[in-house]
Parts: sequence; structure tokens; C-alpha cells
Amino acid sequence: MRLSGTKTGPSEAKQPEEANLLGELLRSPGYLKTLVFCALIGIPVSLVAFWFLVGLHELEKLMWAGLPESLGWNVPPWWWPLPLLLVAGVTVGLVVTRMPGGGGHIPAGGLHTGGASPRALPGVVLAAVLSLPLGATLGPEAPLIALGGGLALLFRDLARIPANPQSAALLGAAGAASAIAVIFGSPLVAAVLLIEVAGVGGPQLFAVMLPALLSSGVGALVFTGFGRWTGLDAPSLSMKVGVPAARLDAGDVIWAVLMAVAIGAAIHLIMRGGQLTARFVAKRTVLHTTSCALAAGVCGAVYALATGRTPADVASSGQATLGRLAADPHSWSVGDLIAVLLCAGAAYALCLGSLRGGPVFPSLFLGGAAGVLLSPLPGLGVVPAMAAGMAAATVSALRLPVSSIVLVVLVLDSAAMTPVIVLAAVVSFVTSQLLMRRSAQRTPGAPAQPQAGPPPPPGPGAAGAAGPA
Repeated sequence: MRLSGTKTGPSEAKQPEEANLLGELLRSPGYLKTLVFCALIGIPVSLVAFWFLVGLHELEKLMWAGLPESLGWNVPPWWWPLPLLLVAGVTVGLVVTRMPGGGGHIPAGGLHTGGASPRALPGVVLAAVLSLPLGATLGPEAPLIALGGGLALLFRDLARIPANPQSAALLGAAGAASAIAVIFGSPLVAAVLLIEVAGVGGPQLFAVMLPALLSSGVGALVFTGFGRWTGLDAPSLSMKVGVPAARLDAGDVIWAVLMAVAIGAAIHLIMRGGQLTARFVAKRTVLHTTSCALAAGVCGAVYALATGRTPADVASSGQATLGRLAADPHSWSVGDLIAVLLCAGAAYALCLGSLRGGPVFPSLFLGGAAGVLLSPLPGLGVVPAMAAGMAAATVSALRLPVSSIVLVVLVLDSAAMTPVIVLAAVVSFVTSQLLMRRSAQRTPGAPAQPQAGPPPPPGPGAAGAAGPA
């Protein structure tokens, strides 16, 4: 209730204006056609994403389980990553230099939803197939984003819909959301991720998010049903913690803050290493991509020699290893945890700047492993430590705090851990931002860190041009 005679504040005056603009946008025929088209493209995009993930999963099983078993090893020998990543380095380097689109964006630059094109799709798919199953310490989310966005634009071209920057931004975001909804286990994560990656607000936010929500929801439904019908498995990012989650207390909160500072700083250094690797690779792409990929293989071999465990703990996205770690954290010794953090962190930095994939999965694993390592601290439980570690590491890698919080809450499937997740995420975000600004000040003339996101979507006045005709 506003007292008579008082002046209307700027925010109060802006709300009715934005509501009117949003109403006009939703009533425009072009935007309504865009919603319908996004719902339709969610079906084929999610089906292609399903088979893409199944293919990556089956190839990884063949390379890291089927072939070693056929040669008489129960687990891959310590040297196994070396030839695989040597092949990955040479072939990815050739894809980057010879094919349109350079095999997709460099993962050290973070997640992007813009820039995908139908012409670049073959290179994106091939670079991912040559990176991820062969042992790149990266996840599949970035190729999925590019695949979804590129397919959406391809279907637009096949349907002979007039192309313009506004429709390209909307359809690209919707296709990306449909493709990545499944790998994160929920369309909610895809929607929140696009909110932060796109970096828009007000009516523009709704203009991007409504197609993305609709397309990702349809894609998730198709994916779930299709998986049951075929009996095939395209794994999503989820895990089951094998220890009981105690109630949070003061010790968990205090340690979460301290952990977030340390883990945020460590992941910042890894991401910085990835950016330096990318600069090194750009000088002589094929040769330096090969050398960096081979060095990542050396990290896996050193880990296997030092611990006696499988080199796949390092030479992989970390998704399966995180599941094993969560299911039985006490089976990992302190030495094993330190070794995997050092070796996987180094391999992660090398792959971020040389091969093709996404930064999310390895950061989650590194944060979870750091949490288990620190969980014996007095007053700190295993589950709160993993929750805080995963949140801190993911935020520092992505610079997307809300997306990281939602992702970790859904992966852990524990609303009780939300307070430490939020706290760790905020502290880690502030820490990494301060460190990033300090690094920029120490390097005069250094380019700013690339910001992910498509061109701004249309305002209400351009709504008619944004949709399919």
C-alpha cells in the first residue's frame, strides 16, 4: 500500500512498464510461432543428443574396459592413456586446423551458447569423439551445447524460416537447452544455466527463457521415454552418496567458508593454466595440441603408478569416478586423494586449452575429492564437505553461481545441504573474481576473460521478427 502524496520510485514505475512490454511480446504472433517451433525442435534435438551421449559412453567403455579386457587386463595398465591421448592430440589438432568452426570453442573460455552453426557441427562432433572417449579430462556438456544450438539453426534452415540475429539467438538457446537438459539430469539446470550465460534481464530474459524452458522440458520427456524404450544408457550427471548425511552444525559452516576460499583459489589457478595452455597451443596448433594431450596422458600414468589404481580416474571426465567416490569415500586413502587431485588437476588444465569438451564435470569431481580429503577435519562431515567442495570448485570454474548451486543441489539430491552449498558458492565466487581481477592488473593489456552468451534477444518491438514466419 502506497500513501497518497508519495512519489513513485524508479523500480515501481519500471515494473508496470516491463509487464506491459512482456504482455506485448507474448501476444505477438512471431514470438508465439517461435515457442511452437522450439517445442517441435526439442524432439529431434534431444534424440540426436541421446544418441550422441550413448555413442560417447559406448566408445569410452570400449576404450577403457573392452579393449583392456580383451588383451588380458582387468583394469587398464598404467601406460594406457599415453597412446590414446597421443592419437587424440594429433587428430583434434587436425580437426581444429582443417575443419570449419575449429572443433568448437576452447573449454578454457567457459561455457558458451552462441556461435554454433550448422557448418561447424561436423567438426564439433568429431573433436568431441576424438577427445572424450580417448581420455580427455573434460565433460560432454560444451559439445552438447554446440550440437543443440547448431541443430536448431539447421532445422530452421531446412524449414526455410527467415534468418535474423534475434531468431538465431532464440533458437540457438532453445536447442542448447534441449541438448544439455539431460546430461545435467534436469531441465531446471539447463534453464538456470542459460539465464546466467545469456546475461539478460527483464522482458529479454523471458524472451530467451520461455523457448529454452519449453524445448528443454520436451527434450527431457523424449529422452526419458526413449531411454526406456531402447534399453540403452546415456548417463546423466547424478550420484548416490554412500554415507549418511548428518545435520549441519557450526563446524560444517565454518569449514565450508575456509574450504571455499582454498578450493576457489586452486580451481582459479587451474583455469588460468588452461588459458595459458590455449595460448601455447595457438602458436603451433597440431604440434602443441599433441604435446599437451600427451602430457595429460602422462598425468594419468603417473597417478596409476603412484597409487595402483586405474588411470581412468584421471583420464576421464570424472563423472563415473565421482560416483564411485561418493558411494564409498572411505575406500580412498589420503595418498590416493592427494594424487588424484594433483594429477587430475594438471590434466584438467592441459585439456582445457588443447582438446575439446566442457569444464563442468572435472570441476565437480575435483571439488568432491577435495571435500572427502578434508572431511576428517574436526566438526566436518563427509557429505557437507563434498557439498561445499563441489559448489566451490564448480563456481570457480564456471563463474556462474546460481547455476552451480542448483546443479550441486540436484546432483547431491539433498536439500539439507543447501546452506553450505550456497555459502561455499558465494565465497568461492568472490574469491575467484578477486583473483581474476588481480591477475588482470598484473598483466597490463591482457584481454578480459571471454564472456559466454548469445547476442541479446529482441525487445518487444522486434518480437515479430524474432519468430519463424
